[in-house]
Amino acid sequence: MKLSLSALTAAVLISTATGAFAQNVAIVNGKPVPTSRIDALAAQVAAAGRPVDDTVRAQLKEEVILREIFMQEAQKRGIAGTEDFKTQMELARQTLMIRALFADFQKKNPVSDADVKAEYDKFVAANSGKEFRARHILVEKEDEAKAIIASIKGGAKFEDIAKKQSKDPGSGANGGDLDWAPAASYVPEFSQAMLKLGKGQLSEAPVQTQFGWHVIRVDDIRDAELPKLDEVKPQILQQLQGQKLNAFQQGLREKAKIQ
Repeated sequence: MKLSLSALTAAVLISTATGAFAQNVAIVNGKPVPTSRIDALAAQVAAAGRPVDDTVRAQLKEEVILREIFMQEAQKRGIAGTEDFKTQMELARQTLMIRALFADFQKKNPVSDADVKAEYDKFVAANSGKEFRARHILVEKEDEAKAIIASIKGGAKFEDIAKKQSKDPGSGANGGDLDWAPAASYVPEFSQAMLKLGKGQLSEAPVQTQFGWHVIRVDDIRDAELPKLDEVKPQILQQLQGQKLNAFQQGLREKAKIQ
């Protein structure tokens, strides 16, 4: 059976139209809206960690159609020719170019596992040692602190006095509890006095710092508990990537000839 010329022409036109619609999500006021626009938005959604299902794709379809409608109206009104638009477009172009530059640098200068391990080892070396579970009562005058020490030695409860008299709003309500922390976390005078105390011991004399007068008690002492490498690897990786990028930016700034 042979097709007539008119039937053959119709078949070609139908085939062409089908292919066009496969490439376009819609035709708005006679202008095709390519499916690739949905694909580009879907890639952004996926990069943000959201699944791209049929519902999301339907929303993206409506989004690209609306964008086309609004773009056509903006073009009718000559928005693209305004100075404000040109300025904003130049700023947007710069932003995209700079973002692409930084992404290219990071791709070509990755942080190695060895770099991460070395940074973790430095962290461990700086933070290993002892941690202290201490309490304190902060007051304004030395005589007041001496009276508190005498009261505690006489049987008064440290926690109760801290809640009533401590000027430290952070720990006072918790009975003076400072939670677990290394000695280096405190100001030197406080740290030095705390290091002289054993588990369960109370400071014999008030300790003066820039904040006032302290009565200190050490409730417990333990070896520092540090996170495993796998637990902090993402944070270290991000930190090292930032350092590399900052160095790259600074190097470009220093080499630039500015008049």
